[in-house]
Amino acid sequence: MNSKVSAAPPLAPTSPTGPRATKVSIIGGLVGVFIELYDNAVYGFVAGTLAVVFFPSDAPTTSVLLTFVAFAIPFFFRPVGAAVAGSWGDRIGRKRVLLVLITLMSLSTALVGALPSYGAAGVWAPIGLVLLRFVQGFAMGGEPGNGNSFLAEHAGEGRRGRVVSYANAATFIAMLLGTLFAAVLTATLSTSSMEAWGWRLPFLLALPLGVVGLVVRRLSDESPEFVEAEEEGEVTRSPLKEAFTSPEILRAMGLTIVLPLLNSSGYFVLFIYMPSYMKNEMHFSAVEGLLVTAIMLAVGTFAVLLAGRLSDRVGRKKMLSTSAFGMVVIGFPCYWLLTRGSLATAVVGAVLMSVCFAGTNGVMQVTLAELFPTRVRTVAYGVGYNLGTAIFGGAAPLLVASLIAATGSIWIPAIYLVLTSAVAGFTALRIRETAFEPLKR
Repeated sequence: MNSKVSAAPPLAPTSPTGPRATKVSIIGGLVGVFIELYDNAVYGFVAGTLAVVFFPSDAPTTSVLLTFVAFAIPFFFRPVGAAVAGSWGDRIGRKRVLLVLITLMSLSTALVGALPSYGAAGVWAPIGLVLLRFVQGFAMGGEPGNGNSFLAEHAGEGRRGRVVSYANAATFIAMLLGTLFAAVLTATLSTSSMEAWGWRLPFLLALPLGVVGLVVRRLSDESPEFVEAEEEGEVTRSPLKEAFTSPEILRAMGLTIVLPLLNSSGYFVLFIYMPSYMKNEMHFSAVEGLLVTAIMLAVGTFAVLLAGRLSDRVGRKKMLSTSAFGMVVIGFPCYWLLTRGSLATAVVGAVLMSVCFAGTNGVMQVTLAELFPTRVRTVAYGVGYNLGTAIFGGAAPLLVASLIAATGSIWIPAIYLVLTSAVAGFTALRIRETAFEPLKR
């Protein structure tokens, strides 16, 4: 008798009923990822306005830094969300947890748009922002392990890379929507209108998006891998404890921290910090910065789908290492193009970096899901991934902005991107190829 299995009777899960049910389930897995990245994108794209609304200061740089502090703090709460929600996902099923997470994420994001300004509420305004960011951090922490495991487990053999890459494409589309929304608001509203009420609109949009996502997730089927594990009595009582007491799983968790280095640094440097960087350091207009970001995202959407499909044919390891070392090679030349002051050369440099980033982004999540057995997949994957994201991603805008302020060097983002890419590339060379094997049980 396995002492680790729960004595509770199975929960009578629903099973997939065919291709249509699988498609609905896959869409259900995508919506939470979309909302999570939409929120992060909006926050980054209106960071300059949020700095004025919530952190007024005589020094604009100080206001922006405080805004990115509020951005970074919840990322250190993400591992808590991953541990709690991941344990739930491994014990009661992915679907139930995903319903809770999308509710928390959409409500907390919409409430950010309803907060009073510093001028109206004083210090309570930034306190409210930070508290809501903590709720978002919890939800965001639980989403990757549960959502991407849900997709990988529904995908079937030989198409996991393609199916999970849909989630990566959804992140690009979410960021693109946030970028375009911010660009339209910036171009059509005066600065005073943007600071008074315009910044609220992108956040409030999360509420109807969340309602749609909740409905779709309720129509989804539970993961067939979890259903089978539950029927065979393989659901553990304490998945978190098992993850931290198994040397094999601990080694895999270590990989989930280091392997996504480019995934974390690239996302936050290229898409969250880039608009502020282009405006404040390169002296492009706000609309030009958002336009460059939008073009990167549009190209990246197709690139991640191609990367996912290719990884099912050539393997995850080759895709990850090639993309990471590609970023090492082009990182500095592409940032040099950004410093020329020309919108055209900035687009070329940004698009090249976006393609390299997409090569790893489109393959990363399926690779991490394949590292773990079903019984601890959501918690082990989630905790490891979110620890790395908190350290190397969430703090990236704050770290980069602080280093630029301290050194005066505009090359800090390129240095950070190239260094993290090199570490990710060498780590990718050390992993075992998992694309052509069934998921671990």
